[in-house]
Amino acid sequence: MTCVRTVGVIGSGQLARMMAEAATPLGLRVRLLAEAADGSAAQVVPLTEVGDYTDQETVTSFAAQCDAITFDHEHVPTAILRALEDAGVAVRPGPDALVHAQDKAAMRERLTALGIPAPNWRVTRTPEEFIAFGDEIGWPVIAKTSRGGYDGKGVWKVAGPEQVAEPFAALGRALGPTDRVDAGVEPADAPEVVILAEEFVPFSRELSVLVVRRQGGESVVYPISETVQRDGICHETTTPAPGLDPAQAADIQAFATRIADELAVVGVLAVELMQRASGEVVVNELAMRPHNTGHWSIEGAVTSQFENHLRAVADLPLGSTAPRAPVAVMSNVLGGANPDLVGSLPVVLADPSLRVHLYGKAVKPGRKVGHVTVLGDEVAATQDAARRASAHLEGTDHE
Repeated sequence: MTCVRTVGVIGSGQLARMMAEAATPLGLRVRLLAEAADGSAAQVVPLTEVGDYTDQETVTSFAAQCDAITFDHEHVPTAILRALEDAGVAVRPGPDALVHAQDKAAMRERLTALGIPAPNWRVTRTPEEFIAFGDEIGWPVIAKTSRGGYDGKGVWKVAGPEQVAEPFAALGRALGPTDRVDAGVEPADAPEVVILAEEFVPFSRELSVLVVRRQGGESVVYPISETVQRDGICHETTTPAPGLDPAQAADIQAFATRIADELAVVGVLAVELMQRASGEVVVNELAMRPHNTGHWSIEGAVTSQFENHLRAVADLPLGSTAPRAPVAVMSNVLGGANPDLVGSLPVVLADPSLRVHLYGKAVKPGRKVGHVTVLGDEVAATQDAARRASAHLEGTDHE
């Protein structure tokens, strides 16, 4: 077995930045293929190359300097990754798994075949097909581009037939990098992008569970988190999810682990869920990389999601996911009225129980520029401490 010493990370966002931090104690070297020299991770990773991750030659040249490849995002064209695998490169997760995070229609089809709970859904290629689905199950209906959307982009709540034109009009301009024909994909082989029509789920809350899996099948699962989303962006997680029945939590962890096994994921698999008022859960989306809903694990678990992801990529034994405290609350810091995040640290860090992670990004409205984590014994007090800290960093605590 080839020992992995250098891990190549494609993408230079905050996930890659936190992966690099986790690599240091493991003695792993991280190389970065960054979109820009000032990317969040590029600021802290010395071995950074700036290049186009949709260009076959660029990615192939980068991969030749690494023992294994992993990702900060899921936008690298599948055709490029298949070419790397054909050349003997260790791509983790591989394209056969990753396509289920890139393509929501492929994800729905595979999970439904596995009997995993999901909302009612249908692939629609025309407005008429979408309207027929809405008339059949009832309005409103959720519309999603099958590829290219993230953080609430490419998702619409369609109240009735009169609003159906909007998502279909957006199809041509909503395509992400995974769909670019000039990414080495011949036009005839370019992935089809459709509108996924889904039942509107009047959920009582959203949940997330993270599984980490090695190539040989060893896996670990983290406690389930309750998540709060606003405008499609994660604002807060509370772990473990308050009030979740232990038997149901075990069932959720079991089917999330089954998904990781069936799709042969290597690394982190995040399974995002919606819980109905009845208590039933359905899978919303999948991600195959460290995930915003697992940031709490840096301080809150024995082994963080970032370290376990790297352990899986390097095919090392996985670490314990046991929590370090009864409650862990993570609150994202979004760009807002405060342009000087570092200047706000003296006030925020006066709370010794609180940890801050700033991403080195320019402050822009609504942009994720950092997060805070608080460990505690009681849910409400821990949430309050995290919210006050993130509000101060955002400059919204006086509103």
